[in-house]
Amino acid sequence: MLLLKKLTIFAQNYFKSCYNINMKKITIEKHAKLANNIMYYIYKYIDTDINLDELSFELDISKFHMHRLFKEEFGENIYETIKSIRLQKASLLLLTNKNSTITDVAKMCGYSSQGAFIRVFKQKFNMTPKQWKMGEYKKFTNDILIKSESASKALVDFSNLEPSIVKMPAMKAYYIRHKGYDRSIRNTWQKLKTWLLCNDIENYKQLGLHHDNPTITPLDECRYNACVVVENELSNTTLPSFTIPSGVYAKFDFDGKYGDILKFMHWVYFEWLINSGYETTTNPSYAMYEKNHFLDKDEKFIVSYYIPIRL
Repeated sequence: MLLLKKLTIFAQNYFKSCYNINMKKITIEKHAKLANNIMYYIYKYIDTDINLDELSFELDISKFHMHRLFKEEFGENIYETIKSIRLQKASLLLLTNKNSTITDVAKMCGYSSQGAFIRVFKQKFNMTPKQWKMGEYKKFTNDILIKSESASKALVDFSNLEPSIVKMPAMKAYYIRHKGYDRSIRNTWQKLKTWLLCNDIENYKQLGLHHDNPTITPLDECRYNACVVVENELSNTTLPSFTIPSGVYAKFDFDGKYGDILKFMHWVYFEWLINSGYETTTNPSYAMYEKNHFLDKDEKFIVSYYIPIRL
């Protein structure tokens, strides 16, 4: 009788533990999805006066809860993220929109006044938008590039590389987020590869997606997503997903070795884009790998790199 009682208590505790673990897993997945919805909303409405009261109402959560779960998921608060995305966009618009005034650029990036825009821009880049526009961006971006030993030593020349202009469809991507743009990304790709093998997924595309521009944002602060796009949508997976928006892109096909892609991004944003007659958008750029240098021991890649553009 005593043994039966002990077995009953053990079974109750076991099932209670399993239930708690399952509920915790569901909560984590729900929070990740909400945080990603917030990030998608920010990118979609970055050129407007983003209304967080309206967003919290749409998501049916309190503003406090919305801010807390976003910080848990991304490591920074919503306002910091909005400011970072706006300033990255502004830094490029100042160079590509040659007929736009600083006030015009401020409005395009969601700032209500030129004074507010100049203040936060100077905090970020240690110079005014006018100084940046007049050429002082070169030192700022070069200082970031030389902090990557492999990129600063890369001898590759992209001056003869020509893009094709393509319309890309929206793509649902499953991903693992990574902070920092360096060789440690390899660990994140290894985890994603493990997930693919465990789920017996054989047909997929590998994408490296840049939420931050590593030619403008310090490399240790860059947010990078290792992503896969699979043929059939998965119904039972813990891996988060988001939709890469459709759009018009300049597609560059090339190959090389570790360090060359960062050198390419420096060239494409601060030489090709400035002289192309196009401007970039707030959609993230991404690399579609035929050969992934983060997974192969020789650290060589074959890639199609997509830069979102518009006239």
